[in-house]
Amino acid sequence: MDFIGILLLLCVAPVVWCFPSGQVTASCDTMIPQHLANAQSGTAPYSISLDRSTYNVGDQVKVTLKATGASDFEGFLLKAQEVGGQSTVGTFTVSSSDSQTLACSQKPNSAVSHTKATSKMSIQVTWTADSTGSGKSIQFYATFVHSEKIFWVSVTSAPMTFNGSSGGSPGSTATAPAGAAMNISSAACGVTKTCLSQPSNCDPSASSDCYFMSAMLLSGGTTVRYEMIGPSSGYVAFGFSDDQSMGNDDIYICSTNSAGMVTVEHAYSTGATTPISIPLGNLAVVMATIQNNVIGCTFTTTNSISTQRSTGFNQTYYLLFAYGSSNSAGQIQIHSRTFTSSNKVDISKAEAAATETETPAIVKAHGALMLISWMTTGTLGMIVARYLKHMAKGQQMFGKDVWFLVHVPVMCLTVAATIIAFIIIFVYGEGWAGGAHPVLGCLVMILSFIQPIVAFFRCGPQDSMRFVFNWTHSLNALAIKLLAEI
Repeated sequence: MDFIGILLLLCVAPVVWCFPSGQVTASCDTMIPQHLANAQSGTAPYSISLDRSTYNVGDQVKVTLKATGASDFEGFLLKAQEVGGQSTVGTFTVSSSDSQTLACSQKPNSAVSHTKATSKMSIQVTWTADSTGSGKSIQFYATFVHSEKIFWVSVTSAPMTFNGSSGGSPGSTATAPAGAAMNISSAACGVTKTCLSQPSNCDPSASSDCYFMSAMLLSGGTTVRYEMIGPSSGYVAFGFSDDQSMGNDDIYICSTNSAGMVTVEHAYSTGATTPISIPLGNLAVVMATIQNNVIGCTFTTTNSISTQRSTGFNQTYYLLFAYGSSNSAGQIQIHSRTFTSSNKVDISKAEAAATETETPAIVKAHGALMLISWMTTGTLGMIVARYLKHMAKGQQMFGKDVWFLVHVPVMCLTVAATIIAFIIIFVYGEGWAGGAHPVLGCLVMILSFIQPIVAFFRCGPQDSMRFVFNWTHSLNALAIKLLAEI
């Protein structure tokens, strides 16, 4: 029986999670200890006190955890959040061997816990305000553990209000690149997070000239942490796309608003127009700031990625990055420059995405063929039909009017080039890309295909209905040219 008892004890022991060392990162979100017991429901005999009631960016606040009665506490977990928010804000430093800092939501020093399960009556730590919570009231939350089965969850402090300006200011002095100050770096690229940068493989923590974004799927598989940073006079943005062109893209924008504060916006791009703003959804801003004209944002979200053709985290997408200026009202303007990943990536599988800075050759070929078709050969054919017909009236070659011998092959070349351009871009896009451009392209293709068919079945020059063909043929050609040039 003694052997059976020992065996049962060994089987049950692994399911009891005890953390006398205070390494309780797994409890950061819920603040609930893994003790297989329910939290106490009564008033906690503990308190959280602050040495001030207001704060500004960079302020250091003394936070004291204290037993208000005779009950001591052996363990604790402390973090700061915006009132009504979910993500941790600010950073902690400790001065006692009884406490240690933790990285909650992959943010270093964002929480504090005990180092050993000894009796404590009070603990004091220092919290430093960063720009994450600028403009918002901050509240401290703590879990106090008296014993394995007796603990209180989410004991709160009095709210601390913001009393200054936020986000820094363009041209403010920084002793290190903004990426270093925001803990954004390329160190974990290809290991725990997917990254895209320009110049390739640059590190925003070491260089202020680095355009960088990353995506990291957190434990649980439903929350993603995003980072984006780069020098800009208005905004930086990244998005997910089914192709390497703007249109039907799920994007996030880090920009300065009319008050000079940095905000995060969720939007949907429909092409070469201002993106459509959509609800932020379940998004928590971890940090949003600007230093020396370098804009950066980090945030977590459970929002799935959504384009017209695919939705979810386990899909592959091209990564897009853009930056540009914004007007005095905070409205973003057309991007100054963009770059994309050279291949589709799956953000659930960490990798360092290669950058495609140039327009793909097949897209250039499409544009060149359409340009030749309707800005050169098509225009030439229309001019010949309109003017040479009268200027060279009666002049023939091989039994046909000279203008006709020029007009027909030039327009056939135009239609052929249009068909080729249409096919190669459809093959490259692997189907319908969405937006206005494909619609206009299809209209141009259809009308171009109809044009020679109508001409082939035209009636004779002397026929009483010849004017119907003349007008139809001319108006259709004009419509094609206008649509092709839009």
